[in-house]
Order: sequence, then C-alpha cells, then structure tokens
Amino acid sequence: MLGGTFDANLAAAALARAGVEAVYSYAGRTDAPAAQPLPTRVGGFGGVEGLLAYFAAENITHVIDATHPFAAQISDNAARACDAAGLPLLALVRAPWRAEAGDRWQSVADTKTALAALPSEPARVFLAIGKQNLAAFAAQAQHHYLLRLVDPPAVPPLANCTILIAKGPFDVETDTAMLRHHQITHIVAKNAGGSGARAKLVAARTLGLPVIMIARPPTPLRAQVDSIADMMTWLAHHHALRGV
Repeated sequence: MLGGTFDANLAAAALARAGVEAVYSYAGRTDAPAAQPLPTRVGGFGGVEGLLAYFAAENITHVIDATHPFAAQISDNAARACDAAGLPLLALVRAPWRAEAGDRWQSVADTKTALAALPSEPARVFLAIGKQNLAAFAAQAQHHYLLRLVDPPAVPPLANCTILIAKGPFDVETDTAMLRHHQITHIVAKNAGGSGARAKLVAARTLGLPVIMIARPPTPLRAQVDSIADMMTWLAHHHALRGV
C-alpha cells in the first residue's frame, strides 16, 4: 500500500485487523511518520522501473494507492508499473471538497494560477498547501504568509512568514481562532478533501474569508473507491484477503 495520509493510516489498520499480509510505503517527506500496524518502508522507488523491481523482489500481488490526491507522480508511476506487471491496482481516494452556501471560493488550476489570484496590495495569507510548493510564493513578497507545517523547516521557506508546527486533524473552533489571531485576509488551499483539514474551510465561511482553491491534478485511469469498506470488498473480490 502506497500511503502517507490519514486515510491510508485507517486503511492500514483495517488490513491489519483482517490479517492481510501487506507492507505500508511512505514517501519519506515527514520526519516522524505515524507508527503503523503493518511492516513499513520509507523512501522513493526510483520511478516505474524501481517499482517493478520492488514488486518482483517482494512478490507483490496487489497494489493500493492511498497517497495524497496531489501526489500525482507516484500515482502515475504506480499505474504504469501495475499495468506493465499485470497487477491489480486500486486507488483509495477521498472525495474532494465542494463549495457550500456562504463560501467565497475561487477555483484555480495550479500553484502558478493561485499565486496570480492573490491581490496586488499586501495581504495576510494562510498558505495551506503543505511544504512542497511554498517557494513559488516568494514572488509575491508583499504578503505575510501563515504556514502550518508538520515538521519544523531548517530555514524559513519564505522571508515574510509565521510558522506554526501542528499535525491534524484540526477542529473548527481552533482554526477560527487561528485565522482571527493572525488577522488572515485570504486562504490558499489544495482541494485535498477529507475531514482532517476541512475545518479551515468552515472557519473561512464563518469569517467570510476568500479561499483560493487549487484543483486536483489529473489522475490515471484505474479502479477507484472512496471508503475503506469498499477497499476491503475489492480485496475480497480479487482474492487478496490472505495476502497482498
């Protein structure tokens, strides 16, 4: 199972309870990943060829992609490797967030268009996009950025920023207080979906704040479910409950 998300952690627990022989793979972008009830490996594979070599060495028979919706490269590599190896692949993908009454969302395609959507005058921006694409926002140095990260960075990723170290899931009351305390005027977020980070969107609705929402990247054609129950059904259908 390719993991690294809250949903993947729940899936790992379900696999362990069912006695499925499985290995949980982390990308290695978090300093202290959550302990799992399954054997784990950390790090990349080296592209499609590396995945194929791993599948062969470990006698992998089924693959579950439970990575982050924005982890496009590993999802594409997994689909290509499974196709080449003839292995069944299932994506466990949480549903995207949908705008509701009272939301002030502007949907954009990527980080570049999110950057362009920010105002020209100085603003106070909650940059809720993880740590991978922060450097791009240095081009809009007139803004003050609030960053909430899982691990402390070695150096501040932006010159004009405040860094909070925290790990979700987050709640609406705390996020509302955070946005008020830091006098946030705009939010930039990735449409990750799920419940763990949704609180900031409810808080933004309550406070009437605009949200620049980055759409998910395209995904490869593959079998896909959005619940662990359906994942277990898929495994049963593919005769995998005695070994993955």
